[in-house]
Amino acid sequence: MKLDLSAKPPVAPPRPKQLVAHGHTRVDPFYWLRKVQSEEVLDYLKAENAYAEKVLTPTRALQESLYAEMLGRIQEADLSVPTKYGEWMYYSRTVQGAQYPIHCRKRITESGWESSAEVVLLDENQEAAGKSFYEVGDYEISPSGRYLAWAEDTRGQREYRLRLRDLTTGKNLRTTRNHVVSLAWAEDDLTLFYVTEDTQTKRANQLWRHQLFETQDTPLFEERDERFNLMVAKTRSRAYLVLSSSSHTTSESRILPANRPQGRWRIVAKRRASIEYEVDHHSDRLLIRINDTGPNFRLVEAPLSDWRRENWRECIPHRDDVVLEGFDLYQNWRITTERAQGVLQLAITHFTDGVTHHIAFNDPSYVVDLEDLPEWDSPSLRYTYESLTTPDSVYDYNPGARQALLLKRQPVLGDFDPANYVSERIEARAADGTAIPVSLVYRRGLKRDGSAPLWLDGYGAYGITNDPWFSVSRLSLLDRGWVYALAHVRGGGEMGQRWHDAGRLENKHNSFTDFIACAEKLITERFTAKGRIFAQGGSAGGLLVGAALNLRPDLFGAAMLEVPFLDVVTTMQDDSLPLTIGEYEEWGNPTIRAEYHRLLAYSPYDNLGATAYPAILVEAGLHDSQVMIWEPAKYVAKLRTLKTDSNPLLLVTSMEAGHGGASGRYDSLRERARQLAFALSVLQDRTGA
Repeated sequence: MKLDLSAKPPVAPPRPKQLVAHGHTRVDPFYWLRKVQSEEVLDYLKAENAYAEKVLTPTRALQESLYAEMLGRIQEADLSVPTKYGEWMYYSRTVQGAQYPIHCRKRITESGWESSAEVVLLDENQEAAGKSFYEVGDYEISPSGRYLAWAEDTRGQREYRLRLRDLTTGKNLRTTRNHVVSLAWAEDDLTLFYVTEDTQTKRANQLWRHQLFETQDTPLFEERDERFNLMVAKTRSRAYLVLSSSSHTTSESRILPANRPQGRWRIVAKRRASIEYEVDHHSDRLLIRINDTGPNFRLVEAPLSDWRRENWRECIPHRDDVVLEGFDLYQNWRITTERAQGVLQLAITHFTDGVTHHIAFNDPSYVVDLEDLPEWDSPSLRYTYESLTTPDSVYDYNPGARQALLLKRQPVLGDFDPANYVSERIEARAADGTAIPVSLVYRRGLKRDGSAPLWLDGYGAYGITNDPWFSVSRLSLLDRGWVYALAHVRGGGEMGQRWHDAGRLENKHNSFTDFIACAEKLITERFTAKGRIFAQGGSAGGLLVGAALNLRPDLFGAAMLEVPFLDVVTTMQDDSLPLTIGEYEEWGNPTIRAEYHRLLAYSPYDNLGATAYPAILVEAGLHDSQVMIWEPAKYVAKLRTLKTDSNPLLLVTSMEAGHGGASGRYDSLRERARQLAFALSVLQDRTGA
């Protein structure tokens, strides 16, 4: 299916602006697009949307077909696995035709909870009525179960407003607070602690205490270091509240007895540069995961009576070959989430006898997450498991019997059979010899002759892992003969802190060459061929793909950059923008000459060249507070003046959403249908679709 390229694309008039730093001059012809609230810029974005719609007109039928196909695999009316908390079982459900979930509970009685009357706590559809966007952030039930506190975003800017509801009456309290990030209840059922963010920088920087039915809140703490963000939470033991202050490389925690909301918050361990730690509570001690003896973290415990460092006792030492990613505590069990050779595993330790065992999983690559069961004395653990071929599955695990019980698997309607798909994990070799993992999935029977188109997904930043999750919408590609691959490039967290460090700051170039090495390996292994790869990355992953396109545009047949971070130097020079100062630890500080030139060497916007580029779809959100709309807009405007090919270059801006795209599940499917239709169309001759 050919796209309609008969229309002329919008032209953003160049207005050169000189940008001078460290004696070096850059000329930015589209700097003026930063005036995003001006009619001229908004008209340009609308013109780009109209042009993209015109180009994609021939795909409308395909988009509708894909939408119906994806929707047909989803069980629209569904129910989550219930969770016990106090006297109630909590769950959420969806109904056919409704965009958002409904949060409910039923009281536990002697005859069981199933027959109890349902109480609707929060119907997101009602809250979203009349709004183009709706998203719930933090969501916390008070200890007695009487009150609900939640944070909501109604514009897509990730600016959340605090709401409070009395669940015995179903009526909202008059209290609202803006720019709320995280919430935690004290044990008195009347005190709510919350963290707010700075209105300009979006940095979570202030802790407040709110007493129900009082009009004035008490400010308790302000984080003044602009690299750090705050978060407040409660331990599962319900004994302590924890205030964490973290940058990308350093952290510090304060704790407060949850039954003493008027008390004094105490520091667990003062911050030290490049030392990260997290803290939890069990009986008479604190447990601390910390990277003070090595980048892969160790676990120590300290008595509550005196938790100074000299009283620490090591529970799990630092290991060079295993990353301690996190830990969870219950009354009888300690669970650590570990990663060996980039693959996750769970280790369960019984507090009584100290015996540890591991839960084994069979897929070559997968995702496993511990669920946050609130009951301290829960006799079982709960985890979710999924892989490239296994839908999201919820298990209860009995540590004593070492048995897992499948409670629910994401329904995939139609003729889906996991046996029809093959998942693999291979390794590409970087230029410096480093092995770069690649997870991939395809339909069984694929011919390894290089004829298949391949979707290559990448991220590679902040130490975040690009995990091999299951996707219902991805089946629409696999069933059309595509291969889907995840490139686990350096800069992510797949191999721990060393892997992250090897792809940030002065080592950032490794992320881009790793991505290219993964593409070349997939070509060598005959999964695909040059020019048949669809490269995709979002946010920092958009930077990854944008840089790779500048380095090797010939490798890729098409690309999609979602809310992409592309104008690296100019953005990092503007410390008035959200997140900028905190990002110095990830990318570098351009006020330093050497770091300025290092950023300039790979910034996708600054390195666009007069050469042939593949077909490119760039997606953005007008209300994006993380990657400002002008970055993708400037990128498209400049690339149009330079590229020497006739391939489509499209900019699609959601005028009602931000960094995460559409909020409703049906709207999200519409977005996905458009993306897949673009991919299928530009690589049509390789798919037979």
